Amino acid sequence: MALDSQVLMDHNMEIGVTSAQVKKLPKHLREAQISTERTHLISDPVKKPRQRYVQKDGKCNVHHGNVQETYRYFSDLFTTLVDLRWRLSFFIFTLVYVVNWLFFGFLWWLIALIRGDLVHADEEGWTPCVENLNSFVSAFLFSIETETTIGYGYRVITEKCPEGIILLLVQAILGSIVNAMMVGCMFVKISQPKNRAETLMFSHNAVISVRDNKMCLMFRVGDLRNSHIVEASIRAKLIRSQQTKEGEFIPLNQTDINIGFDTGDDRLFLVSPLIISHEINEKSPFWEMSLTQMEKEEFEIVVILEGMVEATGMTCQARSSYLDTEVLWGYRFTPVLSLEKGFYEVDYNNFHDVYETNTPTCSAKELAAKLREEALLPQLSLLSPELKMHTFDPINRLSKQGPLSPEEDTEERDSGGDRGETNGPAAALEEPPLADGLPE
Repeated sequence: MALDSQVLMDHNMEIGVTSAQVKKLPKHLREAQISTERTHLISDPVKKPRQRYVQKDGKCNVHHGNVQETYRYFSDLFTTLVDLRWRLSFFIFTLVYVVNWLFFGFLWWLIALIRGDLVHADEEGWTPCVENLNSFVSAFLFSIETETTIGYGYRVITEKCPEGIILLLVQAILGSIVNAMMVGCMFVKISQPKNRAETLMFSHNAVISVRDNKMCLMFRVGDLRNSHIVEASIRAKLIRSQQTKEGEFIPLNQTDINIGFDTGDDRLFLVSPLIISHEINEKSPFWEMSLTQMEKEEFEIVVILEGMVEATGMTCQARSSYLDTEVLWGYRFTPVLSLEKGFYEVDYNNFHDVYETNTPTCSAKELAAKLREEALLPQLSLLSPELKMHTFDPINRLSKQGPLSPEEDTEERDSGGDRGETNGPAAALEEPPLADGLPE
């Protein structure tokens, strides 16, 4: 039994296929073993944990520092308010209304003070600007009642106060603007399409395996809601450091990963979970990358799913990423779709599950070369080596006959002078045919 396992492992290593016994081991055990010598121990360096460019929940892990032109945020004040955190939004929402009420309350109190309403309010025959306004607190309450149109009926503006009428018009107009802006900000913030992205799922890992004799990089996406994403499209980027031929170092270079842009496969009908496939061909950045090389590389794959929310028509974007340690070589995704009575059922318990499959450890370039060689072998076997034996070679024929005597040379010239004008295979065709192996 042990001998059979050893033979199977040797066979897998010869054809370049990772065996199940080897792949089930942790990654640090699958790497090159530590060489033991009498004097020292040498081990391969262990990868350090790297910082993500895009987190699993789609948040970009980039902070903008040393921004000098901060005034640009106030040029688009509405977007700035929408992008604020919830606790800061609630604070600004409350602060704007309180400051607005205090400001106009101070103006109502100032009018009452200038007109003398605070002093002569209790005198008979005195008509104040605002009845029952005798302090700053009452002026503040009147400002709230005016802007919110509560109208308790206790404090009322009179017709003999033109400055109060003008102030009432100004407060009504400015109050409507403040209400529209703040309520609009809160409504947009609540209905932001990024909340719709919370129900869009990406698989925890990406896998590399063979599909239709081609090496492919795959990951899975799904939508938990029954309301679909309209005009859904997906794209992917490879993020890794690069050094140009001129010596320039680019820390986070972005390379496009084709997942069906030329064939239209990037347009998704996301009703059930889909496996997105990237064919590793000559234009792919993984074309010359084998299993050994991938374990040494440091990269990150960012995937972006975009579409319109069916309920609101707003554009939604969901993001996720896969580090090099989250790309599994030699695995496939477990099926999640099953046919029931009258409908298809999706089992999301298996959404992130993968299973092992035989996959060459060589690069996609080497695999394509091997497949081309195997395709040429049957064609070469059809060419029989016996065909070369029937080829007529007059030089070899003359060399085998030997030189002619003077009498034979004269006879040959007299009897077959015309035969010397035909060479090669044409001369052989002019020989008389044989019947039953005997000359006629």
